[in-house]
Amino acid sequence: MTAQLNPYLSFRGEAKAAMELYRDVFGGELSSNTFGEFSSADHQVDPGDADKIMHAQLTTPEGFCLMGADTPQAMEPSANGTISLSGDDAEALRGYWTKLSDGGNVLMPLEKQMWGDEFGMLVDRFGVSWMVNIAQAS
Repeated sequence: MTAQLNPYLSFRGEAKAAMELYRDVFGGELSSNTFGEFSSADHQVDPGDADKIMHAQLTTPEGFCLMGADTPQAMEPSANGTISLSGDDAEALRGYWTKLSDGGNVLMPLEKQMWGDEFGMLVDRFGVSWMVNIAQAS
C-alpha cells in the first residue's frame, strides 16, 4: 500500500500547454483527461469547460510526479496551487483527510467519484488547498 505527496498546479485554460512543456523539460509519460470526457446525464459540464483539462499527470523516469488541471469557470483558482495526496493506502489517506479537514473548509467531500476512486478537496485551517485521491483496487 502506498501514499504519495504530489504538487498539483492550477491553470486557467493553459494546463494542456503547460503540462506538455513540463513533459518536454523533464521527459516521461503525460496522461490527461478533459472535463468533457467525464460529462454524462448525471454530471453535466459547463460547455465552456468541456475541452479544458480536468486532470493531467506527468510521471518521469526519475520518479517525479507533477499534476495539474484547469480550474473550472465557476471556481476560483488556488493562489498557491494545490497539494495532492494519492495512493491506495485508504486507511492512511483517510486519516490525513480527517486531520487536514479539522478546522478547515471541505470543498468536496471525500467520496466515490465517477472515475471510480474516492476523491475530495479541502482548504486547511491555514488556507492551503489539498486534494486526496484513494485509488480503488483493480
